[in-house]
Amino acid sequence: MAKYRKLGRTSSQRKALLRNQVTNLLYHGKIVTTEARAKEVRKVAEGLIALAVKEKDNYETVKVTAKVARKDAEGRRVKQIVDKETGKVLSDNHRDKDGKIIRMENGKTVTVYDEVEKEIKKDLPSRLHARRQMLKVLYPVTEVPEQAAGKKKNTKEIDLPAKLFDEIAPKYADRKGGYTRIIKIGQRKGDAAMEVVLELV
Repeated sequence: MAKYRKLGRTSSQRKALLRNQVTNLLYHGKIVTTEARAKEVRKVAEGLIALAVKEKDNYETVKVTAKVARKDAEGRRVKQIVDKETGKVLSDNHRDKDGKIIRMENGKTVTVYDEVEKEIKKDLPSRLHARRQMLKVLYPVTEVPEQAAGKKKNTKEIDLPAKLFDEIAPKYADRKGGYTRIIKIGQRKGDAAMEVVLELV
């Protein structure tokens, strides 16, 4: 069996620590940690990058039609009032000129959708398998804008496997391994552990 560092933790804690640090390394591009942790994180991260490099072009583009909610000038969804039984449009807008919600007997509010044709990347089986292998290691990342810190509004889920395939892998396409570097920055105050910067090359 291959040797690995226990890092003074139980197996579940160690796995969680490594997953967290690999996720942060790939999202931010670099992390500051101890030398022992960095050497373990490097093994996992380089494996994921090598997988992404191997499978980066393994997809086909497909045209699909998707339903997209129609938006008004302020970026809000456009809603109509339709008859519950017949489905006929009773009013083009569910608010009056003053912005108050209109109530109609036998009417319900529905969002207006437009059909849009999109081109999407469809993973071939080996790339789909690689994506699932990555998702076993990487934690989900939610990006929060600075002005809305602490609020759910305008937060977005980051697709890290897509970032690996589309941004990170093309940079290392003609590189045979060695995707990260470790730079020592000195001993940490308190326990004198050697601190390092682990970054993508």
